[in-house]
Amino acid sequence: MGWFDSLLHPIMVVVAWIMVMWHKVWTGIGLDPDGGAAWTLSIVGLVIVIRILLIPLFFKQIKASRGMQLLAPEMKAIQKKYKGKTDPASREAMSRETMALYRKHGTNPFASCLPILLQSPIFFALFRVLNSLPAIADGIYRGDQDHIGPMTQELASSAENASIFGAPLSGTFMRADGNVHIQIVSAVLIIAMSATTFLTQRQLTMKNMPPSALEGPMAQQQKVLLYVLPLIFAFSGVNFPIGVLIYWTTTNLWSMGQQFYTIRRMPAPGSAAEKAALERKARKAAHRGGGALEESAPVEVIEEKPRGQRTQPKRKDRAKPRPLAEPTTPAVVPDPPADSTPPASGSSTGKSTPKPKK
Repeated sequence: MGWFDSLLHPIMVVVAWIMVMWHKVWTGIGLDPDGGAAWTLSIVGLVIVIRILLIPLFFKQIKASRGMQLLAPEMKAIQKKYKGKTDPASREAMSRETMALYRKHGTNPFASCLPILLQSPIFFALFRVLNSLPAIADGIYRGDQDHIGPMTQELASSAENASIFGAPLSGTFMRADGNVHIQIVSAVLIIAMSATTFLTQRQLTMKNMPPSALEGPMAQQQKVLLYVLPLIFAFSGVNFPIGVLIYWTTTNLWSMGQQFYTIRRMPAPGSAAEKAALERKARKAAHRGGGALEESAPVEVIEEKPRGQRTQPKRKDRAKPRPLAEPTTPAVVPDPPADSTPPASGSSTGKSTPKPKK
């Protein structure tokens, strides 16, 4: 056990304890204690525990990234101000103004790297635990100690003999000793680790940054890291145990899902993600409004009248018909009394008719 293991020993004990606890959970639900599935899922469980503990730092990383995006125009102005000035006084003044700008926005470029930096000791601790499994299983890990925390000799032997697709979890691509299964599984996991690293960084930089933050020297550095980091992991991954490759690929998938949710719910102002979020809201609003119109459409079609033919209301006196001329009624002649003498014959009016002269 060298000085590096002595430095990482407390973290190695924590990593071994989490793995053993998850191994008990999976074997408790029926998985084979010596099978590769139980130990592989134990590594996945380790990722879940670590990433849940790092959630506060993840939101701090998002806040720091937002702050860097907001100060990008001011940073660009400072760089333009001191462009071409290489004297010590100008460099010192530029550094002083840059630090004042970071304090003003409460951020710094290193805050966005906190989750990766804090995962590095866990990464190396898991690396050392998996590499130490053969020594623990043979009882030669340390002269006075043959275990790492709860990782006893029996459990170490079980984990050492466990395999996934025929490749042991402690096997590496460079030390495969002709085992084709180790080389194939390692190569697939190295490709998956590099691809998920690239996609995670691209999702954060390209989709959740405004156009102003994608210009300038800092943006160029991020673009370089976008392509350099996956290559670093690809070349160094040939020396990682398969269990470490599983850990790093799983944590990349977790990061991608976490970032996707955060970017979708809280996009950065002016970014492509914000534009997509506004378009989604507009489509939802149009869909809801269209549904309401469709429900009320039949009623409106029945009651709607064409424009320009509106019937003017009529007053009551105008609505009455005009009265016709009064008809003439014949005069009614009263009947003569019963004792009156009837008129002479030949006279219908009761007047006397003059007699002719002799």
